[in-house]
Amino acid sequence: MLPSDSWISPRLCVLINGQALVGAVQAEVTSNNHYGADHFSAVAAIGPDSWADVSFWAAQQDIAVDIQFSVDGGANFVSLLQGAVDNVVVDPVTGLVHLDGRDLTAQLIETRTQETFANRTASEIATLLAGRHNLSARVAPTSTPVGRYYQSEHDRITLDQFCRATTEWDLLVFLARQEGFDVFVQGAALYFQPSSQQEGSVVQLCPTDLTELRLERSLTLARDIEVAVKSWNSRLGSVFVQRARASGSSAGNTSTVQNYAYVRPNLTPDAALKLAQQKLTELTRHERIVELGMAGELTLTPRSMIMLQGTGSDFDQLYYVDVIVRRLHYQGGFTQHIRARNTSPRTITMPSAQAM
Repeated sequence: MLPSDSWISPRLCVLINGQALVGAVQAEVTSNNHYGADHFSAVAAIGPDSWADVSFWAAQQDIAVDIQFSVDGGANFVSLLQGAVDNVVVDPVTGLVHLDGRDLTAQLIETRTQETFANRTASEIATLLAGRHNLSARVAPTSTPVGRYYQSEHDRITLDQFCRATTEWDLLVFLARQEGFDVFVQGAALYFQPSSQQEGSVVQLCPTDLTELRLERSLTLARDIEVAVKSWNSRLGSVFVQRARASGSSAGNTSTVQNYAYVRPNLTPDAALKLAQQKLTELTRHERIVELGMAGELTLTPRSMIMLQGTGSDFDQLYYVDVIVRRLHYQGGFTQHIRARNTSPRTITMPSAQAM
């Protein structure tokens, strides 16, 4: 359970290019676990800050933002997002300015790359790209040259074509998936490392802790699910299929099996099996979805896990946090909305590779 005494005196601090925006009256920060940028919106009154008048908002080209919340009356502020403004809307009639934008992931999303990295490892590429954007690199070392992901004599050419058609962020996400890593930007740091959600913090919540609770279950995804990955390896001269299967409540009834097929070229049997397991995990984790409304706090992150208890049903289990939306409003106070998901307990089986 989260400590209730931390919900007493919320305060908002919005820094614009390093300077506090005294007129800020509300803000919203959306943090996600989707290999994407976090988003923010904020509203400020025009007038309390002599430097932030209509002329300022009309002329600025680049506006850096740091959104900070406090739950102890302003004694300690926690930065929820560092980024930049994408859009400015000024309303001189009401005397308000509306801001929205993204965190520093946006720098990587908007930078296209035309480089070939086939002879570097994924961790070397992540460290290099972080440095180019003045981000500190929290990168776990990897040892495989990324050209080997393609498993053909045309590694360098293939990777070069991929890089010319993507952004730096797309490349990092691709590399993270190949290594089984998580990649995200938090504050002014780029994280490229094994997923910490499995051993991350677990917060217990009951309906009495919440102002809103919505429980959802997909009966389609509750069935047996089988994922098949078909590949042909030009170097080995073979075609094969790797399968991964999760049993549901209808175990043994093949008519209720949900089949998903993916075709990927030039995989090894081990790589195809890894992809089948990854896709199976992604699919099954959408079976049970919970949406929770509660008083705002600053403990949970998109890499946390929630143990829901007290519903007296099978919904009482662990969930992976998907999205957290925190709002601090001068009228509505400090609230947050959480979306989390997971599968029911299942048995996972991995049949042997099938040659074709």
